[in-house]
Amino acid sequence: MKAISGSFGGVVEACCLQPIDVIKTRLQLDRMGNYKGIVHCGATVSSTEGVRALWKGLTPFATHLTLKYALRMGSNAMLQSAFKDSDTGTLSNKARFLSGFGAGVLEALVIVTPFEVIYPPPQYNPSLVWSFIVQVVKIRLQQQRGLSRELLKYKGPIHCAHTIIREEGLFGLWAGAAPTVMRNGTNQAAMFTAKNAFDVVLWKKHEGDGKVLQPWQSMISGFLAGTAGPVCTGPFDVVKTRLMAQSRDGGEVKYKGMVHAIRTIYAEEGLRALWKGLLPRLMRIPPGQAIMWAVADQIIGLYERRYFHSAAL
Repeated sequence: MKAISGSFGGVVEACCLQPIDVIKTRLQLDRMGNYKGIVHCGATVSSTEGVRALWKGLTPFATHLTLKYALRMGSNAMLQSAFKDSDTGTLSNKARFLSGFGAGVLEALVIVTPFEVIYPPPQYNPSLVWSFIVQVVKIRLQQQRGLSRELLKYKGPIHCAHTIIREEGLFGLWAGAAPTVMRNGTNQAAMFTAKNAFDVVLWKKHEGDGKVLQPWQSMISGFLAGTAGPVCTGPFDVVKTRLMAQSRDGGEVKYKGMVHAIRTIYAEEGLRALWKGLLPRLMRIPPGQAIMWAVADQIIGLYERRYFHSAAL
């Protein structure tokens, strides 16, 4: 049920917050200073490419969030069950943190995407081959300027994936794997730990006590919990975006890997560049977590009210 609740929350979040994700990607890829800030970036994209351009990449983004949240919520619940004390049934803060980190790593590596039209060599594990397709395709689509299909290199998600494999090989879809794993693991460890802490401090809600939070309470807890990850993982997110966005069809690539990318960005653009796009991430992730938890907590609450008659209403 937690996996199902997460998937529904992902759909709602994607539809509401896609423009912020597009602006974040454009800012992170802006090396020449074309955009002066979030508002200027959004206004520029709207005026030069049309309002619809702010929803570029919605299909892979919505699919990505739906599957990611289903895996995140489900795997976190399973890991928490495994880490609970066998005698008392309680979960320590360390176990909660490790459960969140494990869920984050799993969502980075094992997300099954709809791009099953791509055919990997048989020796590769399909679940791993598909893991980064959505993110790579989404970023490649978002960095394109304009809406005329004739002028765009990538015509859509499937065409984009085919083009990347044809020009860059299968591993072109794995660009940014290392920073993605680090970002997701740290993000979810912080988020699940913080969400539980805010539920306890603000609403006296303990996990498994049967109490169902009101939607506005879930939104407040989710929003606050969603602020920790972006600040801690900003460099990983910038490096992930740069690695996924660079094309290999021209020969040599600028960034050789995660560590090389961090060093290069720091040397060429300064320390602050490693947190480029932080403000739009803070505008997108905390509200996104608020939306997701409001939906997820209500679905879980409905299930508990129907099947666990002793649950506190």
